[in-house]
Amino acid sequence: ENGVDGVAFSSGMAAISSVILSFSGAGDSVLAHRNLYGSTFGFLNHLIAKYGINTDFIDMTDLNNVERSITPNTRVMFLETPTNPALEIIDIEGLCAIAHSKGIKVVVDNTFATPVFQKPLDFGADVVLHSATKYISGHGDVVGGVATSKDFDYIQKLKFGYMCELGGVISPFSAWLLLRGMKTLGLRMERHERNATAIAEFLRKRKEIEKTSYPGFEDHPGHKLAARQMEGFGGIISFELCGPKENAEKFVQSLKLIKLAVSLGDAETLVEVPAMMTHRDYPEEELHRFGFSSKTVRISAGLEHHSDLLEDIEDALEKVYK
Repeated sequence: ENGVDGVAFSSGMAAISSVILSFSGAGDSVLAHRNLYGSTFGFLNHLIAKYGINTDFIDMTDLNNVERSITPNTRVMFLETPTNPALEIIDIEGLCAIAHSKGIKVVVDNTFATPVFQKPLDFGADVVLHSATKYISGHGDVVGGVATSKDFDYIQKLKFGYMCELGGVISPFSAWLLLRGMKTLGLRMERHERNATAIAEFLRKRKEIEKTSYPGFEDHPGHKLAARQMEGFGGIISFELCGPKENAEKFVQSLKLIKLAVSLGDAETLVEVPAMMTHRDYPEEELHRFGFSSKTVRISAGLEHHSDLLEDIEDALEKVYK
């Protein structure tokens, strides 16, 4: 990540919660993007609210909106880019310029892009986080998290004042598994992206698909920005099937090779319906406000041969719409 130091945690949420708490306290406010990993949303929207920390969820793709949303109590901005699950792209450098002019810290969850495709610290972010459970591990057999920064003193504070005190300490064996996974991270990301591109191009040509979102598409709203701040477009695709939301549920249950799971970044291709699974904490009647819907399906492209994946998807679509 081009940081000077980092801390490994027992999970991605241990890293996220420790970093947010290190920058905020009772009476403070967090400014967060509108769609995030479901547990991050739950932590910000429910848990820390009990301790007097308010979170405002906004559309951070609009920097004017970001500037308007800052209050005297705003202490930290939190975002993912690409976002989960809508794959929106946020201008890290532009957002950091606004935040730092007001003395506000910027925290970026870089799980989807990984350091292979994006380095937010180079664009001004104060802290970069990862759920190492995902791409950094890459094998679906370990849970972990990482926080990195260019501020050595802050990392020491995070390590001994929060990681140790809150107990989010990674086990030696989990750390070893993450180190093993990192050896192949670059190679794996190339294959993840290649398969994701093939799946996305296949889906957008199908009449059963209402909408396909992938940052690699030139008509994606954030494509030009992604091409500027990323070195690859990643391995995640989100899309919506035509018809009622039940079609999404039937589709994911009809897949054979592709596994139904809440995780991502695995060697195996994984699929989920976020509104029913990882993002169930989001109020269903307001999903459109958060940038996705009850029909949204998310696929994390694995390392299999793309032709096998496309055949599985085609078979599942035919079962739904026969």
